[in-house]
Amino acid sequence: MGALENRIPPPLVATLIGILMGVSARYLPGFELTLGWRLAAGLPVLLLGLGVCLAGVLSFHRARTTVNPLRPERASALVDGGIYQYTRNPMYLGFATVLVAWSLALASPLAMLGVAAFVLYMNRFQISPEERALATLFGEEFIAYRSRVRRWL
Repeated sequence: MGALENRIPPPLVATLIGILMGVSARYLPGFELTLGWRLAAGLPVLLLGLGVCLAGVLSFHRARTTVNPLRPERASALVDGGIYQYTRNPMYLGFATVLVAWSLALASPLAMLGVAAFVLYMNRFQISPEERALATLFGEEFIAYRSRVRRWL
């Protein structure tokens, strides 16, 4: 399974899971809610997710380091300010939050399993390899950061 490590771009993973959530919501039971209620529930969560993701990207740009998740060994700086004071993975947290918004818009509690699948996949195939690379690059500085800031929230 190590062949999947840092191979699929996280936005693509989120998109594929979102598609599967949409397909499953068509065929599995959900709540009978009007579009207005579904949007009222999902839109604020969507905006939150996009904001968290954008805050992560902006922090990387300010630090002038790569945002390419497939090449963590090319990081030129350990970003630990801004939103990175609260979560080590704001971009992935943002994607997960967008998937929560999607499940709310779908009115399908079973679609939330897609969010869990995304988090599990990211932990195993994206975040763990990234953290190994960052530990190699930044040593004790990354280890100290990892000990004081949670992976997700």
